Amino acid sequence: MSFVHSLVVLSALIGIVGASFYTRDTLSGKTKPNRVSWFMWAFTPLLGTVAALSAGADKWATVRIFVAGFLPLLVLVASFVNKKSFWKLTFFDFVCGLLSIIGIVLWITIDTPQLAILFAAMGDGFAGLPTIRKAWISPETETGITYIASFVSLLLVLPSIPVWNIENSAFQIFLLVQTSVLVFAVYRHKVFKF
Repeated sequence: MSFVHSLVVLSALIGIVGASFYTRDTLSGKTKPNRVSWFMWAFTPLLGTVAALSAGADKWATVRIFVAGFLPLLVLVASFVNKKSFWKLTFFDFVCGLLSIIGIVLWITIDTPQLAILFAAMGDGFAGLPTIRKAWISPETETGITYIASFVSLLLVLPSIPVWNIENSAFQIFLLVQTSVLVFAVYRHKVFKF
């Protein structure tokens, strides 16, 4: 196993540990996931996994995409197990979900790889807005360690990027920014006392 493959495996393991905390807290009712965000966070990478494998993509590179979709799927399923772990969805959540779907449709239909990646990031960004908003308003409904684990996991993948261009790095950079915002939203009161 090469160094790059080891980083991908370590990244996936850290993501699994982080998601296990979120899933545990969701099952206990402590964490209340926004189902729009978690559905879209599961759907898009799983769709990307199928697309990548059908296009003959490297299986090692695709593992990280699959894990990125499978773990949110576990959180989403856990949110239906415990009735106390339900976060009431608002009009804002549904609008963000719709915009996320539009981004995904554009990602699938655009024939230019660079634009497709940017639309995929846009779709994921709209999917994340409801959870960012919820984390900002009610950080106690989130399991922040999950976002820290996700951030570390994303950092570990960066050395595996062969060429720093839109195709290889844009989505990873976007995910780092989004995850940083989530960490800040959850922990800002504890760190900055405001």
